[in-house]
Amino acid sequence: MAVQFGRRLRRGATTTAVAAAAVAALSASQGPGSPLIASEDDQPAAGATPSDDNAASGNSPYFTDLPPLNTPDKPGTSVDLPVTGSAESGIPASILAAYKKTQQTVAGTDAACRLPWQLLAAIGKVESGQARGGRVDAQGTTLSPILGPVLNGQGFALIKDTDNGAYDGDSTHDRAVGPMQFIPSTWETWGQDGNGDGRKDPNNIHDAALAAGRYLCAGSGDLSLAADLDRAVLSYNHSDEYLRTVRSWFEYYKRGTHEVPDGSGVLPAGLGSGNDTGRDPAPGRTGTTPSPDPSPTPHGSATPKPPSKPSPGPSDPGGPADKPSYPPTPDPTPSQVLAGVRNAGTGALTATAGDAFAERIKVRARNGLGGPLAKVSVTFAVTGDTDAAFAGGKRTVILTTGADGTVTAPVLKAGEKTGEFAVRATATGTSLPAVSYPATVTARQADTIARTGTEKLTAETGAIFDDIAFEALYKKAAADGVAVTATMITDDEKPVENGKGPYFEGKDGKQVRTLTELSTDADGKLVLAKIHAGDTAGTYRLRLTAEGGATVVIELTVEAATDAGTGTDAGTGTGAGTETGSETGTGAGA
Repeated sequence: MAVQFGRRLRRGATTTAVAAAAVAALSASQGPGSPLIASEDDQPAAGATPSDDNAASGNSPYFTDLPPLNTPDKPGTSVDLPVTGSAESGIPASILAAYKKTQQTVAGTDAACRLPWQLLAAIGKVESGQARGGRVDAQGTTLSPILGPVLNGQGFALIKDTDNGAYDGDSTHDRAVGPMQFIPSTWETWGQDGNGDGRKDPNNIHDAALAAGRYLCAGSGDLSLAADLDRAVLSYNHSDEYLRTVRSWFEYYKRGTHEVPDGSGVLPAGLGSGNDTGRDPAPGRTGTTPSPDPSPTPHGSATPKPPSKPSPGPSDPGGPADKPSYPPTPDPTPSQVLAGVRNAGTGALTATAGDAFAERIKVRARNGLGGPLAKVSVTFAVTGDTDAAFAGGKRTVILTTGADGTVTAPVLKAGEKTGEFAVRATATGTSLPAVSYPATVTARQADTIARTGTEKLTAETGAIFDDIAFEALYKKAAADGVAVTATMITDDEKPVENGKGPYFEGKDGKQVRTLTELSTDADGKLVLAKIHAGDTAGTYRLRLTAEGGATVVIELTVEAATDAGTGTDAGTGTGAGTETGSETGTGAGA
């Protein structure tokens, strides 16, 4: 949580300037790099309380020290350093593997995001001390739950229970969960199955790292650009101090890391002293608050020292009297308070399979007075059994409302799966009610279907008709992927399936006179092959019906086979065949 994290950071230093100086010293000592703060537009106003509306995590229950001023390795060398590297640069094996795998996975689906695994490592360090120094089992699940403080509004954000305690064990208020510290409601939207076990577990580092990666890449940003990276980090936890600390570890890890055994990672100072609510103190930690070091050695001295280590923040604002007090943050005015989001005039969402929805989903954020509220982070998520997705194949995107309080989702494209689903729009990271937009994908349609040839379709009894081709159109354009049904029908006023005459061969070799699961190709064409003439001469009817209602009926003529080698008997046979054909035609007419 932005507010609480900021207080913890300030508490350990003599002033906020000390922490800022430490960060500046770190940046300078490690060479030029990306700025440690985002662009001016992304920063909270001076003295204002940063909003938690767009945070993936509800808090940072661990306090992590800033990285040491000395680098783990010289610039330009391999990031896969031997185990002899500095202790601070060591990342537990399972944790490091999860970060690197996430980078590869996201690159395969969203290469434009350019997610670096070192950014995940930096966030993981700040959020949970790399899953408490790598205390995970062989599947990457934490050995004990990692739960943040109760988000009851007392020193932290107020987020009432959204999961009935399923993730955090608290059915009254929410608590951030797992090594990447996701709020339960955020996990419901962003949860991933990173290790392929069929579960989405926020306590599993593979699942949590992939969810964090997807979250950071939800926008259209390029994380190789400093400003876009800053925006992504601020969306995770909207705090300047948080951004600076994550940035510090990010730059530090980029200069070299090495793998250490699970459970042996370096833990933040003071871990287990109260911020790690509901958890056992980490091995080797007494739970006492370390005294802050003197002010850091100014940059340029012969032997630079690590910056001062702020002590962790309070676990309970109503605790011992010796805890420092802070002036209360003024309550925001109703015009600044997010009251909810609502539909901003979105019409019915209907599209044909494979097409883009013509209607764009639009949301308006409201303040406590009912007016528009700008700069509210809104998460749009495609839900339900569907392969529909936003542009770029994303099922979830995060955007920010403009000055008029509205934001419009990217173009939504239907997949091949027909049926109903929904798109949910929520104020990111809050438990405020979501807006649900029902959507329907209908099958591809044709308003015309016709045979492409004109020659008479004739075959002798016992033979096979030549291939018969058809073309389907929709609004005079080729209708691709349209479902078609072919049926041999009677010549009645209300035709039904004909039980005799030409037939198709089913998958089991049996005669069938109705074929389904046919569809037109990319050019709207369909070819019917292997229509058996049967053994009864006559004229028969074949009907094709395309999705959308277009139909065509064609005639198939079956002639008696001629056996030239049997003489008189052959003639008699032919006559019998002709007579039978005549009777069959009459019967069909009747």
